[in-house]
Amino acid sequence: MRTALTVLVLVVMAALTGWSVVAFDLFGAADDEAFFRREGAAPLFWIVVVLWVLFGAAVLLVRKVRREDATVVVVAGSLILALAAMAGPPNTSTDSARYAWDGIVQVHGTSPYLHTPADPDLRDIRPAWLYPAPVFLDDGTWSCEGRRLLGLYENGGGPPMCTALNRPQVPTIYPPAAEMFFAGVRAVVPDDVGYIAFQVAGVLIQTAVTLLLVRALRRRGKPIWWAALWGWCPLVASEVVTNSHVDALGALLALAATILVAGGRRWRGGIALGAAIATKLIPVIAAPALLRRQPWKVIVAAVVTFALLYVPYVITTGIAVLGYLPGYLQEEGYESGGTFPLVELLVPDGFGLPVVALLLAVTAGLVWWRTDPADPWRGQLVMIGVTLLAVSPRYSWYALLLIPFIAMTGRGEWFAVVGALALRLFAPDLWAWQIALVTALVVVVVASLVRLGPDGRRRLVPAPVRRRLGGRGRDRERERVPADGPGVG
Repeated sequence: MRTALTVLVLVVMAALTGWSVVAFDLFGAADDEAFFRREGAAPLFWIVVVLWVLFGAAVLLVRKVRREDATVVVVAGSLILALAAMAGPPNTSTDSARYAWDGIVQVHGTSPYLHTPADPDLRDIRPAWLYPAPVFLDDGTWSCEGRRLLGLYENGGGPPMCTALNRPQVPTIYPPAAEMFFAGVRAVVPDDVGYIAFQVAGVLIQTAVTLLLVRALRRRGKPIWWAALWGWCPLVASEVVTNSHVDALGALLALAATILVAGGRRWRGGIALGAAIATKLIPVIAAPALLRRQPWKVIVAAVVTFALLYVPYVITTGIAVLGYLPGYLQEEGYESGGTFPLVELLVPDGFGLPVVALLLAVTAGLVWWRTDPADPWRGQLVMIGVTLLAVSPRYSWYALLLIPFIAMTGRGEWFAVVGALALRLFAPDLWAWQIALVTALVVVVVASLVRLGPDGRRRLVPAPVRRRLGGRGRDRERERVPADGPGVG
């Protein structure tokens, strides 16, 4: 009965997922980056809320499903939701358009770091779905007609270059493993195949992570249904498949690295870690939990892998392989130290960056010191989760790196961090985001203290303080006992 109910909830989730993709395309003219303030965004917001509620219900139901059946239900549910997320083109991000262009450029024999998408030298290889022709209007002006389009004038008063790419006037930002992934996906499809190419890749990645989680959880003797925390998560379907973010590949490689290192295969784990870092850089925060035993193997393998992946691009491009990364960091405000909304509640303006750096250094040290080399999962969860809270990135898909480790530990309270990052898509006002981040912090801290139990919470208090408090308690107890002994009077 529970299996049938779980499947029913998953079918409803799949239907809502597909509908949300088809019916709510929020790209178009808008004066504000907040989707919640765009026409039609409010219904999408509430559909997302319902999806999260159904996700919670499905997870509660699958907990009671037999272990043998749970494997099939979890994997099948993950695949069904992923396929449903392919129902339409990206609806909240155009990053996969840039992935496609970088891949197409490489297929045609050019380094993606050499030219910007607006470079007229590449005009002959521009596919129409990424660069549609401008429309000449009756009033004598040109216009870019359609969704996800930006118009840029290449020269004088001529027609604009219409493009679906964001930041078309700057070189690519993505590291080499990501670029190789882009080239690999585009190499197997014609240039005129659109967003669906990376959505199919997203389905494969989402399913691969689910299968890895099931296998790892079975080997650890943990509940198989924990894998559903990744496979059925609404954010995963949206950001891995519909919007096809390459962060999912980084999460897959970071998970593989942790599985390998936990199993004693440190050289291979280091290779996977290096590839993860060469996909999106941020997976470098997965390193501290993997360095407790024979760290040199992991470090050497990761550094060599990272460097080797860059070699082909350095040969053809030189220092330009840095791409738009320096400009991106400046654009996001990290150079000025003023983009840390949670930390800035406690420190003066301009001190956010050093405080966050110190916090992450301390967290990394504690994670390295306290992590069991054979069981690094909780260390990964804490390191990545604390980083997301402290840095508070503007984009919800950065949370994809955290979710596999929520699944491997069963620590569902960390979804509060995922939810806080996802909320910003709809309500980017600083005060709303800060409330969400503080709420997430409180949820994680309270839940962690509850999980510790009385003995664990006592151990958080330094031993001298415990002894002093214990001594005072005994003194008070003696004062309450009459001199002639208890029960006399």
